[in-house]
Amino acid sequence: MEPTLWDLAVEDAQRKKTASSDDGDVKSGGDASIITSSGDDTTILIMGSKNSGKTSVILRFLDRDETPKATTALEYTFGRRAKGHNIAKDVGHIWELGGGTFLSRLIDIPVNIESIRVLSLVVVLDLSRPHELWVTMETLLAVAKKRIHTILTERIAKDQNFSEELKQRAWKRVGEGHPDKDMMEPFPVPLVLLGMKYDIFQDFDSERRKTIAKTLRFLAHINGATLHFVSNKMDALMNRTRATMSHLVFGTSMSKASCFDHNKPLMVPAGSDSFQQIGPPPLAEGDLGRISAKSPIELWKHAYTTAFPQEAASNPSLSEDPAADPQYSQPAVDAMRKQKDEELQRYKYEAEKRSREVARKALSSATL
Repeated sequence: MEPTLWDLAVEDAQRKKTASSDDGDVKSGGDASIITSSGDDTTILIMGSKNSGKTSVILRFLDRDETPKATTALEYTFGRRAKGHNIAKDVGHIWELGGGTFLSRLIDIPVNIESIRVLSLVVVLDLSRPHELWVTMETLLAVAKKRIHTILTERIAKDQNFSEELKQRAWKRVGEGHPDKDMMEPFPVPLVLLGMKYDIFQDFDSERRKTIAKTLRFLAHINGATLHFVSNKMDALMNRTRATMSHLVFGTSMSKASCFDHNKPLMVPAGSDSFQQIGPPPLAEGDLGRISAKSPIELWKHAYTTAFPQEAASNPSLSEDPAADPQYSQPAVDAMRKQKDEELQRYKYEAEKRSREVARKALSSATL
């Protein structure tokens, strides 16, 4: 029996697989089926604004010198790290969701009942497009929360203590004695917000930067998340992000340094901020008493979306054809596709020709 396309893909991946080393560097790959490890496994899902730099973050973490390519749907790779001189290696399963919010339902694949205990989420937000920022984050976090809630409901049937375990771990990340505890709702799994394209954001006027920075600090704090501002054009910021990724994937130590100044790249570890430091939402004088917000998040949403009216992200399926993207080129498949397209065009031409001939004969008969 001839091998299938999947068999050939696995064989090609195995051929390209580099030999393991015992030096603690991060090794990378792209096919889950060829991983063999008796170390600790973790899962990280990276999602966010379209064309915001998600792939660049992954490539920098894996130390791969490649030109980032657009992610069409959901892509997988992995990183391995030796545990000293032991044979066992820690494996980090890395998923990237492309398309902004359009394909958010695909998170059901990496976020599952097996991965939930070792799962981390990274939401990448495009600071250069503040008019899409809130709706992107709100949509992705809502979908993630809903999926996690579904998993917890299933898991509780087998392990009634599991939900409480995740809650305790969430408060441990934030600090169980945090003064804002009564007003916070830490995300069930580790969450990092990355504000990308800081190189563009830093040229915004001061008030715009202040509104965006305060809003993201509030959202990160209330969700018990870490917040970093990053640019793939600034090595120091990307190295800091690489260290954060390493902490999530391999449990390495992470810097406790912080920066809350909106005139500088924000660096806010989970639990290090406070609502008092963040201050009130940037509302116009007199608006506070007229707004009927049911929660602090609604109040901040009103303030932010008033300053930056939100625009719905475009549906990528209406403007892009992945089949025409050179990064997915496969000569044998593309040749067959071209042949079938040509056959379809000939069929349509012949069908139209026959239709015109039938119409002509019908018209001739009617005039006789």
